[in-house]
Amino acid sequence: MTNLRSLALAGVALGAVAAGLPVPMAWAQEAGDLTLSRVMLSTGGVGYFEFEAQVTGDAELTLDVRLDQVDDVLKSLVVYDDTGAIGTVSLPGREPLREVFRELPFSPDALAAPESLLNALRGAEVRAIGAREVVGRILSVTAEDLVHPATGLSSRQHRVTLMTDDGMRQVILEETDSLSFVDPDLQAQIAGALEALAQHNERDRRELTVQSFGDGQRTIRVAYVVEVPLWKSSYRLTLSDDPAVNLASLQGWAVLENLSGDDWDGIELTVVSGNPVTFTQALYQAYYVDRPEVPVEVFGRVMPGVDTGAIPLPGQQPMPAPAPADFAARAPVAESTMIGALAGVALGGGYMDGEDRAMEQAQMVAAESTEATSQVMFRFPTPITVENGHSLLVPMIAREVPAERLSLYQPETHALHPLSTVRLENDSESGLPPGVLTLFEQAVADGRVAYVGDAQIGAFPAGEDRLISFAVDQRVRVDRESTGGQTITEGSIVDGILRLTLTDEQTTTYTITGAAREDRLVALEHPRQAGWDLVVDPALRVEETENRYRIYRDVPAGEVVEVPVTLRRPRFERVSLVDMSDGQIQYYTAAARLSDSVRAAVAELATYRAAIVDAETALRTLENERRAIVDDQARVRRNLDSVPRDSDLYQRYLQTLSEQEDRLEVLNQDIDTAQTDVIAARQALIDYARTLTL
Repeated sequence: MTNLRSLALAGVALGAVAAGLPVPMAWAQEAGDLTLSRVMLSTGGVGYFEFEAQVTGDAELTLDVRLDQVDDVLKSLVVYDDTGAIGTVSLPGREPLREVFRELPFSPDALAAPESLLNALRGAEVRAIGAREVVGRILSVTAEDLVHPATGLSSRQHRVTLMTDDGMRQVILEETDSLSFVDPDLQAQIAGALEALAQHNERDRRELTVQSFGDGQRTIRVAYVVEVPLWKSSYRLTLSDDPAVNLASLQGWAVLENLSGDDWDGIELTVVSGNPVTFTQALYQAYYVDRPEVPVEVFGRVMPGVDTGAIPLPGQQPMPAPAPADFAARAPVAESTMIGALAGVALGGGYMDGEDRAMEQAQMVAAESTEATSQVMFRFPTPITVENGHSLLVPMIAREVPAERLSLYQPETHALHPLSTVRLENDSESGLPPGVLTLFEQAVADGRVAYVGDAQIGAFPAGEDRLISFAVDQRVRVDRESTGGQTITEGSIVDGILRLTLTDEQTTTYTITGAAREDRLVALEHPRQAGWDLVVDPALRVEETENRYRIYRDVPAGEVVEVPVTLRRPRFERVSLVDMSDGQIQYYTAAARLSDSVRAAVAELATYRAAIVDAETALRTLENERRAIVDDQARVRRNLDSVPRDSDLYQRYLQTLSEQEDRLEVLNQDIDTAQTDVIAARQALIDYARTLTL
């Protein structure tokens, strides 16, 4: 069993140093490189890279990684050591140039030109050798533009002013043979800065150093997970042109790219299909906690008041004076506690006990083709070699699979013709990842192979089957006609409410015209609707997908068959008998599915409705007459105002008004009686409806 030494042990080692405990720091083996031995690529967009090295005793191993991968490496780096223990894993900071120049008296920009460096190091002592030798401290460097009198061309030179023992002297920088710094430490700092700058410009990578403690010869494995391009799967399926053949040849290939920055030489390669949770975090970035600034408190002069004494409350004793503190007894306790805490950092971490330093972890075992709970793994049995920046095509699967030819009708894909389709069954022990599928057809007569179409295949778990459509079947035609309606299946009356059970029906009749010379198995895809039940010929095979029914029908060569597909939905309605219209009464009275008693009760409603209509008609007639008289009285009164009072016409108008008033009195009484009749007729209907329970 392999022991996993957590990187947290590096912190234990630091704690041991702080506590003054011995830590082995002498390396029995010089620093060496780890060799890439295993790569596992995941469809989660990450790759697992495992490196190996054979070491003896204590060892220091180096690993070169790209700068853009350091965050992922810090997040996922794991070290496996059979018998040893892990020390620290170190690497340069994210910005090594800034760290190099932090303690230098100049910045990286000063190395852009000689005059920039000299200006940055004002006050430094230099030796300039040219027409004469001058030693002094740099005072200034000034640029001068010169124009050649003969050619008119301009040039620039730099005048260096030095403070010497004899005073200020000037030299032209471009005319000196050499200029060096007298201080050897400063000269060495400049040389070191130039070397660091050259290394930084060479490549943007970081070198990790892994320390390991142990005895004897052993294998150390270092692994991490970093971002990689997605690997893709593609398939080739070869069918026989004989429909009776129920096997097809399936080949699966993995398409991948090596963009890791290093060549893969004889590695063990595994590809994984799944949907793992992956994320990244900027662990290589230095972060600082924002701390609030607390102002320094400057206390003003305080004048306490004069205490005049105090007395205890009733029933309480005066507070006793505190006993003198025994500092001599307390001090050893505190010191002992502190020493125990420091020792606990090292001893509690388990670093001193060589038997307990490692946590046990089961060794990972990968099969040739393994289906786990959340992913499918394919390990290639032969070593893989591919250069950095190259792509690779490696076989995943090559076997015969059960296959059934059929025609799949999807009206949204093609309204008249079904699709040439093959049903594949995954009878292997592991699933297949999604990918594109290229289909070929091989002739039984001469073995020639022809391309017939492309298809897509989704995630294909073991033990399941999938329909793969690759072309339009022009030899089969499907027409469809849809009808719909509703029927009453049951009804009852309770407390004046007609309770109905209705059945909505939607029927689609598929008319299939078969191929002229070939039998066909046609699968009709019909939409599913929530709450609706499917009604088809029970002899037909039916499947359900996420949102479709698949109804299978054998169609002999040259024949036309009809397949009615019905969806039914029960529905309930409540209709108030009191509010039922004449049209509804006629409809429910004629409903054959209602019982005779219910239909008779509904038919009786027509009598009560007729009585209400008669009463309302009589009331409207009386109200219309009263309205006409009132309107005519307004006309008569206007005429009275326009004729003399002593005329016969005036007397006639007065007589008319008197007769109209008499009629209005009778009408008002008749209208009151008619309104009472309407209310009584309506109440009779309500009373009748409430007494019904059928």
